[in-house]
Amino acid sequence: MLKLKGPIAPETPYDMSIATDELRDSSVSLIGFGFDGTACFRKGTRLGPNALREVSDGIETYSPYLDLTTEDYTFYDLGNLPVKDQTEASWQEATKCFEDNFSQINFKEHDIKLMTLGGEHSISYAPIKKYLNDFDDLVLIHLDAHADLRDGYLGYHYSHASIIKRSLDHFKEGHELIQYGIRSGTKEEYEYMNSSGSIAKSRKEFLERVTKIDSNRPIYLTLDLDYFDPSFFPGTGTPEPGGEDFHSFISFVKILTEKNIVGCDVVELSPEIDSTGNSSVFAAKVVRELILLLTSKTKGAIK
Repeated sequence: MLKLKGPIAPETPYDMSIATDELRDSSVSLIGFGFDGTACFRKGTRLGPNALREVSDGIETYSPYLDLTTEDYTFYDLGNLPVKDQTEASWQEATKCFEDNFSQINFKEHDIKLMTLGGEHSISYAPIKKYLNDFDDLVLIHLDAHADLRDGYLGYHYSHASIIKRSLDHFKEGHELIQYGIRSGTKEEYEYMNSSGSIAKSRKEFLERVTKIDSNRPIYLTLDLDYFDPSFFPGTGTPEPGGEDFHSFISFVKILTEKNIVGCDVVELSPEIDSTGNSSVFAAKVVRELILLLTSKTKGAIK
């Protein structure tokens, strides 16, 4: 058990979770990172973590897709990383808080599964780096509308548009990247994805590639919610037509029930953009499925 220093307890913990400042062995925990300082179009994702918590009790605890309920599992809410303002310095301080706390414990050895809630996609840097460090054969699955392979953007080295590029800085020989849903990027980004083979160009190809992953090989998912078509999910900062729907996501989730998913992040919910509140509910349902995937595979989470 590791007592954390820095994260701020949430006023409203995620539904069915236990609010705590302690990281336990063989556990599933949520942590928020409410930052949108590098967002280049519409801001507001800094409000994402708490919006997800607030709406989480408005959906059922039971998933008819997985035939599982969060009532059968124990998982924890570690609160939010401290973000003073939306400057690069605050991003660096919150990232350092993450690294200072979690560098003390190996997630693989202690069977710790962490879900990070954003925030814009730049917040994924710290958790992805951590998982790449702790799992030498990790498969990083990137679901997104954008390639995020720019080497910095608008003066930010750690931009939301650079998260996969910055993740590749930490790749080892045994790591693998699979990208799907990408429908926006520069010519150079597409040249990289095509030459490296990282991009799946159809739903069929993507689901087949995930199916072929060895059941013991660790998988980390970084999910930018603009992966979904804006007709279903308008509450995001950089919407792109041509995206996926909820049922295609469930097809992916069902494959993951037979795989070794060890962690994930869910980013880019901008709740105030969608005045209906539907995007927050949509995101909370996505998060519920991922919580159930993680807890159902964690011995210490079963009640």
